[in-house]
Amino acid sequence: MSLSPAVILILLLNLPFLCYGGITSSYVRQKYASTSMPLEAFPPPPGYNAPEQVHITQGDRGGRGMIISWVTPVKRHPNVVKYWKADSHGTDKHKLRHATIEGLEYDTKYVYELGHGNTTRQFSFTTPPKVGPDVPYTFGIIGDVGQTRDSNQTLEHYMANLKKGQTVLFVGDLSYADDHPFHDQRRWDTWGRFVEKSAAYQPWIFAAGNHELDFAPQIERISNIRYNITNGLSTPIRDPSAPVYFILGDGGDIEGRADNFTVPQPDYSAYREASFGHAILEIKNHTHAYFTWNRNQDDVSIEADSTWFFNRYWHPKNESRFINV
Repeated sequence: MSLSPAVILILLLNLPFLCYGGITSSYVRQKYASTSMPLEAFPPPPGYNAPEQVHITQGDRGGRGMIISWVTPVKRHPNVVKYWKADSHGTDKHKLRHATIEGLEYDTKYVYELGHGNTTRQFSFTTPPKVGPDVPYTFGIIGDVGQTRDSNQTLEHYMANLKKGQTVLFVGDLSYADDHPFHDQRRWDTWGRFVEKSAAYQPWIFAAGNHELDFAPQIERISNIRYNITNGLSTPIRDPSAPVYFILGDGGDIEGRADNFTVPQPDYSAYREASFGHAILEIKNHTHAYFTWNRNQDDVSIEADSTWFFNRYWHPKNESRFINV
């Protein structure tokens, strides 16, 4: 998106930034829009009616379910998914092309299979550990991806990160089909094939962005966030119980750099940078979490920005010496 990148709202950790604030990075990515990859860059898998655009997401709140979705481009059949634990030989079946598998074991690798005969395709996933107050869990966070050459670099960079998430939180603006002539719906197919290399192996949880409102070009952008501190009508105040907002850098969209920063940088803004990349949110336990930003042009092990968070309910702490608000 050209005016503002996607926003993720961290509700589970009610704590301000633990940093010194007011930093604008000297790094600025290319000004011009990224180049869209051609449709031919994302061919369907070989074989007649082969399953494609495979993606999974968590199927229940307890962590013992997984939803598997896929597309068969010509016929509805075969519409069965087979699955088994990676260290076993027995199989179970679920029908339909949008199947919820339940009763899985915690922290266990499963293999699943789609298709039939020479179009059979096999994938795998690992279920989350049993929920508990001090059970660590890691999320990858990506947004504004599209399907440009920078998009590909973002996804490859994330997948190569040794700390990549157990689940991806995708914070909006998926295919950017609405930015192509006549809202080219083929771009949804190619995007599904593009992200399959990650989305078929770990859960992706999606939020809709303004680029998902592509039914009618005349629709104005809609936001469910009324509070706006840049329009002069509101003023930020210190509120220890408030959620924390991250405005994530683009993952590779085709609209060019979003660099309309407020000048001078407001004191409520802790850190800002115009870069492509991905984020990692590590929930360490019930009191601590660690957030990092990884830029595309850096080695995957380099953290361009990072900060710790405390759960204020379980770990009350006065941060007044760390932050400027």
